[in-house]
Amino acid sequence: MTAPMLEVENLSLHLGEGTRRRLILDGVSFSLKPGESFGLAGESGSGKSTVLRCIAGLYRHWTGTIRLDGEPLAARPEKDRCRLVQMVFQDPYGSLHPRHKIDTILAEPLRIHGMGDVDRRVDRILTQVGLGPRFRYRYPHQLSGGQRQRVAIARALMLEPRILLLDEPTSALDVSIQAEILNLLADLRTELDLTFLLVSHDLAVIEHMCHSLAIMRAGRIVETLSRETLAHGTPEASYTAALIKASERYDRELAGVLARED
Repeated sequence: MTAPMLEVENLSLHLGEGTRRRLILDGVSFSLKPGESFGLAGESGSGKSTVLRCIAGLYRHWTGTIRLDGEPLAARPEKDRCRLVQMVFQDPYGSLHPRHKIDTILAEPLRIHGMGDVDRRVDRILTQVGLGPRFRYRYPHQLSGGQRQRVAIARALMLEPRILLLDEPTSALDVSIQAEILNLLADLRTELDLTFLLVSHDLAVIEHMCHSLAIMRAGRIVETLSRETLAHGTPEASYTAALIKASERYDRELAGVLARED
């Protein structure tokens, strides 16, 4: 039996102090096999992006257990965690330093981690994300939104991680560009044998990208279901059924574009 690449057990998190202290995550548990793509869906404020931030080390005061490739996250040195898991953020406009050229943005992680052959690595990853070396000395403001998100994906891949955390990676893009980025991510997962944890409010994105998913509400997992169950709209939880029904109103356009891309 294949050991999980990512395990989350009883993950809980409070934010705020005193009377403002709130429970944000409440006993979240799931696991991903190597090469699997798993989705977290739910309404705004359900806690799905907070789960990613805990795994990425942006929140450190959580309780429970997170294991990366069988080893507890708390036992891993910071550089070791960064080499294993990286995150792609929602906003391609805000996640790249506006005064740094793409070359600097991509080369910096390599230099921090003492990885050599910088020029070849930067050129190779730009080619892998569909840009090419000619973009290397441009600034983010000289790129379109889709091109910036490709650079953000390239940056996440520079350290050759095995796990990618994807936080609404296409929601700030036009529908046609969303499809291009999602298909790029799907190709990269296969090519590089990556494990994906994808957060999205859009169930069409989840269905296209993920083998299975968990529905979150108020910091808890309501239900875990397969892509097939999502596609046929036969969940067990009434909240999941309501979420699927509501999503049909705005998912139709993206679903059509993704179907044409396939």
